[in-house]
Amino acid sequence: MKMFAVGMLLATMAAAQDWQAWGNDPGGSKYSALKQINRGNVSQLKVAWTYHTGDVSDGTKLPVKSAFEATPLMADGVLYVTTPFARLIALDAETGKELWAFDPKIDKERSANLHINRGAALWTNGKEKRLFYGTLGGRLYSINAANGHAMDAFGQGGSIDLRAGVADKFPGKAYGMTSPPAIYKNLVICGSLTADGEPQGPAGDVRAFDVNTGKLVWTFHTVARPDEFGGDTWAKDAWKDRAAVNPWSILSMDAQRGILFVPLTSPAYDYYGGDRKGANLFGDSLVALDAATGQRLWHFQTVHHNLWDYDIPAQPVLVTVTRDGKPVPAVVQVTKTGFAFVFDRVTGKPLFDIEERPVPKSEVPGEESWPTQPFPVKPPPFAKQSFKLEELTTVTPESRAYCEKLIAGAVFGSLYTPIGLKTTILFPGTNGGTNWGGASFDPETHTLYVNSMDAGMAVRLEKRPDGSVIPYRTRGLGSPNSRFWDQNLYGCQQPPWGHLTAIDLDKGEFRWRSVLGVVDELIAKGIPPTGAPNIGGSVVTAGGLLFIGATNDGRFRAFDKDTGKELWVTRLPASAFANPMTYIAPKSKKQFVVIAAGGGNKYSNTFSDSLVAFSLP
Repeated sequence: MKMFAVGMLLATMAAAQDWQAWGNDPGGSKYSALKQINRGNVSQLKVAWTYHTGDVSDGTKLPVKSAFEATPLMADGVLYVTTPFARLIALDAETGKELWAFDPKIDKERSANLHINRGAALWTNGKEKRLFYGTLGGRLYSINAANGHAMDAFGQGGSIDLRAGVADKFPGKAYGMTSPPAIYKNLVICGSLTADGEPQGPAGDVRAFDVNTGKLVWTFHTVARPDEFGGDTWAKDAWKDRAAVNPWSILSMDAQRGILFVPLTSPAYDYYGGDRKGANLFGDSLVALDAATGQRLWHFQTVHHNLWDYDIPAQPVLVTVTRDGKPVPAVVQVTKTGFAFVFDRVTGKPLFDIEERPVPKSEVPGEESWPTQPFPVKPPPFAKQSFKLEELTTVTPESRAYCEKLIAGAVFGSLYTPIGLKTTILFPGTNGGTNWGGASFDPETHTLYVNSMDAGMAVRLEKRPDGSVIPYRTRGLGSPNSRFWDQNLYGCQQPPWGHLTAIDLDKGEFRWRSVLGVVDELIAKGIPPTGAPNIGGSVVTAGGLLFIGATNDGRFRAFDKDTGKELWVTRLPASAFANPMTYIAPKSKKQFVVIAAGGGNKYSNTFSDSLVAFSLP
């Protein structure tokens, strides 16, 4: 019995020094108990090694650009990282030396938004380790972690076709995976990235497969059918072949209780729902499932009848909070809208009141917007949710002139104002708020950390030609990607344009807020830090630190987790639109902090393939 206890303790200690899931633990805390790097010495951090994947595209030689957004895993001294071209690479955790690489040989000429893959999931039975990950082309792979070989017994030659059963009617429409699956016992549970430009397309169902054989074990229908719970939230037949309502982000797993937490997205088409009248469950819902069977346990819909592309973009974070002096297992869902919803993990009961408030009605012919939307009373929103004319930028005369033209004749909406036939200025924009980088959680202080941007959208609905599948589509006016910013990506409203916020989850109050990111050209003109658009997230450590890249200024930073003071900053080869991770290398016993610096995406014209590791000298 004593030998068993010692073995368990050693295994726990080893796991604490590793990083064995995308968010370190299956519940996505992005917290590390390591403290070799701390407030006192973080200023001494230096680059330990840089690995170049070779997988990068700026759109000149290949038609699709790349986004290196992966967070590596580390187990037993080996790093495992996926590339934008879906190669899986093993590296020595001490040196960054390549040990092996698996190449699924994706079609790089195939049309896509971006070449992207955020990482793999690790499964182990204590004797062997396997890595599971999906591709944009819709295949799920099982790879031997020891040598990089496909596990032949899984599906056909080590992979299964994820399109089968959900995309059969739509062979020409996109379906695949960009985020890692979840692991529960001998199940690998998958979300998906689906086509959402038209109402009908591949289903966004959540599915579980046997880790050994690849056989389908269960399916959860994300679009509720007439005979299922939620079926009455769709107008007659509106559910049929409905595209999207997919978890393209990261799933969370409470392994102790066997509960899977699924963050779902909008039904297609994203901006017009005249053909899908109703609340549209389980669109934009946080859904808790029995991980063994796929049965719904509870759900909460964060946006009813979504008309704004306000997908739930981020991994639900499993946390513990204090209520009436007692610990309560909870789950927090941060959103594009700038809200953080907090629920009892088991029952789904909100731990802070959520009010259904009346919102403006759509004036678009054929549309029936939902009359109310949920507003949490606490915590306060961490992102801007409205715009007034007096808030127009004065950062530079050129920017103000550009933005004045953009708003000519526009409607200034507040959160949940439906996009109309006139230009509508709305906050947040379609990227948030926060996005897939999500939040990190400090169990010592019950603090949630979330990075966000204030980049609105300037859009209107425009009539499509007669006979179109749907009668309207969005039209962005003047600005790149329909965002409410100028040609230099300076926000059209007064800064700050990006924040890092610490939230006390016991009280539902902000502990502190810091401006996140700079614009170098504006700094050169003597303008104080403005904040910047950001994609990616943070890691919090027992060393008192919060590490974050994310910003489109090419920086990697460390903040004091208690005060929000920036303690360390360095420049990277490109902006790091990814989540960092940290571990102890088993030979040197040194703590490393690693981040993918790929640039590109929607914010940067600098592209890179760099995986950069930092340690103390």
